[in-house]
This record gives sequence, structure tokens and C-alpha cells, in this order.
Amino acid sequence: MKIDSIKNGIVIDHIKAGKGMYLYEVLGLEKLDCQVAIIKNAESKKQGKKDIIKIDSLIDIDFDVLGYVDNGLTVNIIKDGVLIEKKSLELPEKIVNVIKCKNPRCITSVEQELPHIFKLTDREKGVYRCIYCETRAKDR
Repeated sequence: MKIDSIKNGIVIDHIKAGKGMYLYEVLGLEKLDCQVAIIKNAESKKQGKKDIIKIDSLIDIDFDVLGYVDNGLTVNIIKDGVLIEKKSLELPEKIVNVIKCKNPRCITSVEQELPHIFKLTDREKGVYRCIYCETRAKDR
């Protein structure tokens, strides 16, 4: 299989195998008017298997979303065919409108326009809680 290199764009690498399509949806990549390649189950020396997303355009990406979904991935920024920046992501301190609170009594269930905000309460275990009602988010 041959996937061409990109001249100007973003490569999201070292995605846990099987999470590539989820990231594609969460980031809204289907709305882009450029080439996007998703490589599933690529061989990886570190992980055994991994997913990769290549975006043939320099777009704004929500790094908090990426860090929440898979904090082990790397983001490579490419300009004029040269890697200019490589970012390793960590769990963000808070996430906004990525997940919804499952508590039916939470204010976000009644007030539809309120943003769904979760804060990181346990970095070691990756636990996020709703800032309004303290309900634990489902595991990533």
C-alpha cells in the first residue's frame, strides 16, 4: 500500500489501534475539503499496531481533544515537505464539549446551551469529572 507523503499538513501518529476513526469523527475531519488518509492497524515497533491520520492541509486542531482521546499520540506539523514541529500530548486539564455528562440531574441536562466541561481530577488514572455536578466521565 502506498500513501504519498504530504507537503503541507499534519500527521497524527501513534494513535492506539482502533481509535483512528473515532478521532476522525470527533475532530470533524469529514467537513474538510482536502485529502485525509486514515491508516488502520499499521505495524508499530512500540505498540504492535497503531492508527495514523494524515491531513493534507495545515488546519487548526484541538490538541485538548487529541490528548483526551489518546494521550500517547504524536502530532507532526509539516511545511514544504519538512517536519517543522513534533508534539507529544498529555491529558488536558479540562475538556469542553467533547463528552456529555451522563447525570440526568446535572444542570447541563436542563440548560441545553451550557457547555459540557470536565476537569481532570486524577491524572494517574485519567479520571475526568463534570465541573457542575462532579459526575465521573465514562472511561476513555
